[in-house]
Amino acid sequence: MNKAQIHKTAIVDDGADIGEHTYVWHFSHICSGASIGNHCSLGQNVFIGNAVCIGHNVKIQNNVSVYDEVTLEDDVFCGPSMVFTNVHNPRSHISRKSEYRKTLVRKGATLGANCTIVCGVTVGTYAFVGAGAVITKDVPDYALMTGVPARQTGWMSAFGERLDLPLTGDASCRCEHTDTTYTLASGQLSIEKL
Repeated sequence: MNKAQIHKTAIVDDGADIGEHTYVWHFSHICSGASIGNHCSLGQNVFIGNAVCIGHNVKIQNNVSVYDEVTLEDDVFCGPSMVFTNVHNPRSHISRKSEYRKTLVRKGATLGANCTIVCGVTVGTYAFVGAGAVITKDVPDYALMTGVPARQTGWMSAFGERLDLPLTGDASCRCEHTDTTYTLASGQLSIEKL
C-alpha cells in the first residue's frame, strides 16, 4: 500500500507514481506521467509535469513548477518560487513542444528561492544556487552560484556551508561537521571522507 499523504485539495492524475512517505500539500497538481520518489515534500501550489523524474528525499517548496524534461536526483532542495523552463526560445504563436531541452539537477543540489534554471543545463552534485540567481550554463559539482546571469563565487560543502577555497588553483580544506577533506586541483573539487 502506498503511504503517500495527499492533501484533499491536491490533484493527482491517474498514472502518476508517488513514493511512500511523500507529502503533497494544498492546491498542488501532479500529472499522469510524473515519477516521484520516497520521503519527498511538495509544498503548496506545486506543479509537476508529465515527463518529470524526481528522486528520493526531494524538497520542493511553495509555488514551484517542475516542467517536462526536468530530472531532480535524490536530496535536491527547490526553494520557494524558484523557476524551471523547458523551451529555450518560447513564442506564444509557435508550438515548440518537440524542442523541450532536458535539465538535470544532480544529487544534493540546492536551488535557492526565486532562482531561475534555464533549460538544457546540468546543476552539479551538491551545487548551491543562491536566491534570485539565473543559471544559463552547466554548474560544477559543489559550486556556489550567484548573480544575474549567475557566476561561480565560491565552493560549498555537502553539509551546506561555504568552503574556504579559492575559485582556481590548488588548495584543500576540511569540513569540521563531516570530517571530509575537499581538495581543489586544476579547477576540479574532489572529496575524501576520513
